Amino acid sequence: MRNILLAAAFTLLTSVTLSGSAYAHAKLEAAQPPIGGTVKEAPTELDLKFSEELNLKFTGVKVTGPDKQEVKTDDAMLMDGDKTFMVSLPKGLAAGPYKVEWHALSQDGHKTHGEYKFTVKP
Repeated sequence: MRNILLAAAFTLLTSVTLSGSAYAHAKLEAAQPPIGGTVKEAPTELDLKFSEELNLKFTGVKVTGPDKQEVKTDDAMLMDGDKTFMVSLPKGLAAGPYKVEWHALSQDGHKTHGEYKFTVKP
């Protein structure tokens, strides 16, 4: 009887441990320009650091400027073991608030999305 209880406990513990990692999602941990921050110089790139490895093909951003127009991004790539998503921004961004809307697909197939704001104030 004791062996059956130990086997059941082991099975339950293994199931809980594996399901926790199977349902992990890529969470935005940090960004440059910083989340909610103000920068003195217009950034030339956007770096989003995630908690999980990403799939580049299904990860992206939309950046909206102070004039409510979409800012063109370019040269998307993954860095830092595929956990940091980077895109180039055009030179000379105008002063004002910017909104970054992101979506990501982690290597395990889970989709996440979110947004944050930063301000350029020379």
